[in-house]
Amino acid sequence: MNATVLKFGGSSFMHPEDYRRVAGHIADRLAAGENKIVAVVSAMSGTTGNLKAIMLDVNKQASPSNLDAALATGEMLSACLLEAAISRLGVPVTSLNGYSLGIRTNSNFGRASIESVDPRPIMAALQEHPIAIAAGAQAIDQSGRLTFLGRNSSDLTAIVIASMLGEHACEIYSDVPGVYTADPYLVPGALLIPQIDYGTIAQMSRHGAKVLHHRAVEYAEKQAVTIVCKSLTCDGAVTGTIVTGHGNARSVTVARDAAVISCASLTERANLRALLDQHDISAICMEDNCGTGICIISDVDFAVRLVKMTSTCSVFIGSKTAVTELDLSVLRVHLEDDYERAIFLARQIHERMYPGPVGEPFGSRTAKQCSPYSSLLTRANNAPGNQQ
Repeated sequence: MNATVLKFGGSSFMHPEDYRRVAGHIADRLAAGENKIVAVVSAMSGTTGNLKAIMLDVNKQASPSNLDAALATGEMLSACLLEAAISRLGVPVTSLNGYSLGIRTNSNFGRASIESVDPRPIMAALQEHPIAIAAGAQAIDQSGRLTFLGRNSSDLTAIVIASMLGEHACEIYSDVPGVYTADPYLVPGALLIPQIDYGTIAQMSRHGAKVLHHRAVEYAEKQAVTIVCKSLTCDGAVTGTIVTGHGNARSVTVARDAAVISCASLTERANLRALLDQHDISAICMEDNCGTGICIISDVDFAVRLVKMTSTCSVFIGSKTAVTELDLSVLRVHLEDDYERAIFLARQIHERMYPGPVGEPFGSRTAKQCSPYSSLLTRANNAPGNQQ
């Protein structure tokens, strides 16, 4: 089946009218001759964090499976809103969530791994409708329970669907048109990278780059799916970076909430590192005033829970900001207690890599923003007249 797979991140949906804007783009693509379109969507920016906070406010010991089911509702709502926006244009459309996507995972709730895929549900939906909306970052385990693929993992859903349908390319839309040599919101002068290989961007992602999810990139490489990074502007879609098997660049990344785990001995640290490696979690060994320990850089929530479940000695003692210098064959990680100091260091490293004029941060903003609508659930619960 000839289908175009598009993925729209949470930053594409800052306001309700953005669903109409994305719907217009999809309808225009269909009118221009696209045969079938699958649009994978993330939750509105900030929603997942709010849902997690609400769940833990209700029960700090909520089960991982309970949390997965709750967090997945953010993407489900986003899929419903985009379906409504496309339907308003008179275009036949349907939406699918984790129960009906044909993706099966293991039962590692919080960051489940894909075990099998079945393209028939999506193909059946596309036979009846020219457009199918898929809720990202979710699937079901072998028992039929909803599983979450991890934070920011709608990219992975999109790549899996493209592979299932036999497509060799997938378009990923975000608030920036592509991959930069540093976070353009934090580092003035960050440069757009026109083409980059899978391994380089996967390593950048594992150390804090947010534009693509590392497991999505690794799956794309395995399945030979080209990733086309784009941004939707008032002038249309802008292509920034193509991810294939070629291209390299020096870069600096910033991971703000890297978790520090203290270990009682070198033996315990070695065992903990082996556990994290077994679950494909990026971490570095460290020695500082906290003692012997490990700093976890990727998949932090899942990793911390894993450590608590399997270790009787390791203790989570706080967080640091990890600034990673990726200079071709050299990888250096600098750990900072102060976030502003970390940003200053990242800018220094980038200036050393790419000396030249320094401009304003991307979009004249210093950080990515959450949607002002992402806390509507919280507001509704706390609004006068809704108290039970």
